[in-house]
Amino acid sequence: MLRIKTAKTRRGKRELEKRAPQLVESGKKTLLLHGTKTSSVLNSVLTQIYHLKKESAVKYSRKNDNINPFESGGEVPLEFFSRKTDCSIFVYGSHSKKRPNNLVIGRMYDHHIYDLVEVGVENFKPLDSFTYDKKLAPKEGSKPFICFIGEGFEAVDELKHLKEVLLDLLRGEVVENINLAGVDRAYVVSAVSPNRVFFTHCALRLKKSGTVVPRMELVEVGPSMDMVIRRHRPPNESLRKVAFKTSLQKPKKKEKNVKGDPLQGKIGSIYIPDQKIGEMSLPNKSKGVKRERREAKQNRSEQHSSKRRKEDS
Repeated sequence: MLRIKTAKTRRGKRELEKRAPQLVESGKKTLLLHGTKTSSVLNSVLTQIYHLKKESAVKYSRKNDNINPFESGGEVPLEFFSRKTDCSIFVYGSHSKKRPNNLVIGRMYDHHIYDLVEVGVENFKPLDSFTYDKKLAPKEGSKPFICFIGEGFEAVDELKHLKEVLLDLLRGEVVENINLAGVDRAYVVSAVSPNRVFFTHCALRLKKSGTVVPRMELVEVGPSMDMVIRRHRPPNESLRKVAFKTSLQKPKKKEKNVKGDPLQGKIGSIYIPDQKIGEMSLPNKSKGVKRERREAKQNRSEQHSSKRRKEDS
């Protein structure tokens, strides 16, 4: 029996609340792992993926034993690491004579394995092997375009499944609006055959087109590789239904400076900033002051003349 640890401090309670299920979830984090044996190609692939997803990725550099995602009991270490790092996607690299340069990409639901796709890496080209203008290099954390080319992504089950997994892996944080000037990268995935795809990373170059919408050109900046699908395990239908459930409750926006009262209802507070009247520069009122003095002098002269009339009478 595993002992359940409860938070004893306020900071620990806040961390547990962050990891608890939310009505609106934050972006998905990616966990990168090495197997018992890896090759130089796989090490470079995992490093390049971490470089592309640096802001939302966790990379372990040590080798991990007893991880076999497709076998029963072999997913326990992955679920432990997922719970520890709060990652919902993992990329596991291993190398053997039977499956050289092997990558396993999987998704988690409630820190348990949801689905798996196993691909073999071939014809890998790292970032350093591409020559281009360094001013076009994409910025870290920018939102990418993802383009899938080929009818196989709509007809072949293996390619359909790979498309879903790659979308979750590469898309980053979900946003409603996007600024076209800030989009500087694109991932292009082409279906070469029913079990092989070509993956590449390109930078976007905006050029004048004579219209409001600029013309875009793709400049390959790497990395690029061929992915050969070996094994895949789609999610169980019952698990899929549970994972696709959404709450009927909508997230409430926090109303500032509003309190509720059972008798008076809503009570609002209005805060007026200090106007600092003593430090304000007053306008020049010399003309008005002269007019007031002239009127006061005229009134005094009238009063004085009326007194003299009374004395003469």
